[in-house]
Amino acid sequence: MHEAKMRCSNSMAASLFKLPILCTIVLVIILSVSSVEAQLSPDHYSYSCPQALQIVQDVVVEAIQNETRLGASLLRLHFHDCFVNGCDASVLLDDNATFTGEKTAFPNNDSLRGFHVVDVIKAELEKACPNVVSCADILAIVARDAVYHLGGPTWEVQLGRRDSTTANKTAANLLIPAPSSNVTVLTSNFAAVGLSFHDLVALS
Repeated sequence: MHEAKMRCSNSMAASLFKLPILCTIVLVIILSVSSVEAQLSPDHYSYSCPQALQIVQDVVVEAIQNETRLGASLLRLHFHDCFVNGCDASVLLDDNATFTGEKTAFPNNDSLRGFHVVDVIKAELEKACPNVVSCADILAIVARDAVYHLGGPTWEVQLGRRDSTTANKTAANLLIPAPSSNVTVLTSNFAAVGLSFHDLVALS
């Protein structure tokens, strides 16, 4: 295995989700499914780790009960991951001798939150099903569960993603919409990954 070990690493409220929720769900599904090459299935872990979805849900619910705004942060974590080379959990990788991670990219640095929640989930999954559930799938499930727990609808998450063993800070700086971007730049960023102005509004 590559030296860059995948780690689900260290590092608003419900009303945020209610108006744009349908657009956000469409966005998450588009990013989660279209950005991976392998065939995905909602039943991917039915035999290898049947308790995986419940483990993720339990940790997400507890985290949001402790801090409500973490729900939005967890959805945003998945969104920022998917914008750079697909939904592969590269956003979770720390710097090493081979590459500089995406955590310190301008749109992410001191901005992305929720890494500790993913770490807890990964630790619990490793106890139950060692080396089975990918961090990329964890991020996708977490986004769905966070939305649902804050009053939005649920949706079926396609599973079977593989984790990246590298990250790309340069791509993160170029592709992820920055806080200082104007409407023209934001619209272009979203269009580059097949998303509309409506999707942009949903995540703004």
